[in-house]
Amino acid sequence: MTARTAPGSSEGAGAAAARLTGRSVTAERPLSPSLAEVTLDGGEVVMVKRGDAAGAVRAEAAGLRWLGAADAVAVPAVRGQDEDWLVTDRVPAGRPDEGAAVRFGRELAALHAAGAPAFGAAPPGGPQEAFIGLAPMRNTPADDWPHWYAQHRVLPYLRRAVDDGTLRTAEAAVVERALERLPARAGPAEPPARLHGDLWNGNVLWGAGGRVRLIDPAAHGGHRETDLAMLRLFGCPHLDRVLEGYQEAAPLADGWADRVGLHQLFPLLVHTVLFGRGYAGQAVAAARTAVG
Repeated sequence: MTARTAPGSSEGAGAAAARLTGRSVTAERPLSPSLAEVTLDGGEVVMVKRGDAAGAVRAEAAGLRWLGAADAVAVPAVRGQDEDWLVTDRVPAGRPDEGAAVRFGRELAALHAAGAPAFGAAPPGGPQEAFIGLAPMRNTPADDWPHWYAQHRVLPYLRRAVDDGTLRTAEAAVVERALERLPARAGPAEPPARLHGDLWNGNVLWGAGGRVRLIDPAAHGGHRETDLAMLRLFGCPHLDRVLEGYQEAAPLADGWADRVGLHQLFPLLVHTVLFGRGYAGQAVAAARTAVG
């Protein structure tokens, strides 16, 4: 999330942390315009983030709590929040290793297995109008994954990319053809999984003690292969071992590797909308692999 100033307020991260945790602040270290490390009395360090749009903090906090309630992959605990500020535990830095990767795969499988009420279900207490990064993301519940994925995860960003001129009409037609074939290419029906929803490598923190922790979710009910496809899209240390641990805990349906491009359409079109034409070619290529 990027910085914004609450209407009529010039409160900083330290002041927000003190107010939301009820503890005095002894130090503050800005990491970006919207993020700071704040040291509380007693030496405990927390992360303090300022939201960039109405509902963004509420969506992220609800997502962290929902993921944490699965007691699977670790997430930072929410220490306090309001409409503008989010205070969470800091994740002590560690280094990627193969053992942690296998454990992460098993824990990710357990997170997905915790389930969701429907595809597109928002976390309890989370807004329907949520976000993935800086892009709006609408959580609309449905029972049929192929239809829901096309209507609520691909087409909104496809239309905006065309309207913005970052995706050409002929390129959009390739994506539309992939969506037409989606019901036949989606694989066996699966129940809604509890997704992180924005599982790129930057949101996977290899913490001290050999355990991965996930941050910045765009949590919702979805297909478990979508999280895995996003993890593959932007790279992840020891990804082969992550997948090994996942498959041991919850084997993927046959043909899952052939569906990676299909599940990458969503994040690639989000990136096309947010960052421009540089991602358009990747989105079209993913659509072509989905068409087969």
